[in-house]
Amino acid sequence: MILYTYFRSSAAYRARMALSLKGIAYESRHVHLVRDGGEQLRPEYRRLNPLGRVPTLIDGERVLTQSVAIMEYLDEAYPRPAIMPRDPLSRARMRAITQVLAADTQPLQNLAVTRYLARELQQPQAAIEAWTRHWMNNGLAAVERLLEECGPPGDFCSGGQPGIADICIVAQCFASRRFQVPIEDYPRIARIDAHCRQLEAFRAAAPDRQADYEA
Repeated sequence: MILYTYFRSSAAYRARMALSLKGIAYESRHVHLVRDGGEQLRPEYRRLNPLGRVPTLIDGERVLTQSVAIMEYLDEAYPRPAIMPRDPLSRARMRAITQVLAADTQPLQNLAVTRYLARELQQPQAAIEAWTRHWMNNGLAAVERLLEECGPPGDFCSGGQPGIADICIVAQCFASRRFQVPIEDYPRIARIDAHCRQLEAFRAAAPDRQADYEA
């Protein structure tokens, strides 16, 4: 199995955490999103991933893109340990948290968007950072509310083991800290993030443990 990844990408981080939690061995192929204008935009990479993003997962002859699709594929193709709850209501709730972060929050902070704001719309860096923090806080506040509806605070979003929603929380908290968003303003999120990052599966997938890490 091969994962095209970049240490700082939230989406690639999600895929790495899912693979690590599953105990699936894989080869990392690093795609630098900044160097030389972005290696993800090279024709040979876009033949694998038409949008020119990371991650891309190669499993045998199968080529998969988009982190949430990759995580759900891994859970169905390699079902133990599960990263999705089995009962329908819990699955729906975990998917809701996942989508708030992966579909409604992270895309507004990613490199393609911030580059467009800077280059095409001529926005100053301070305005871009304010934009980014606004949408990060908006998404985290929504997830905090969804976690309240799930029941008493816990170490994970659902049940006694980490899953797809926890993965998305850890990835978003990593990105949010880079922009000085105070995670402690969201106590349930902060608790889940802190607990998950103590686990070896999460530590192994962390940005600073990757071969392409840059301080």
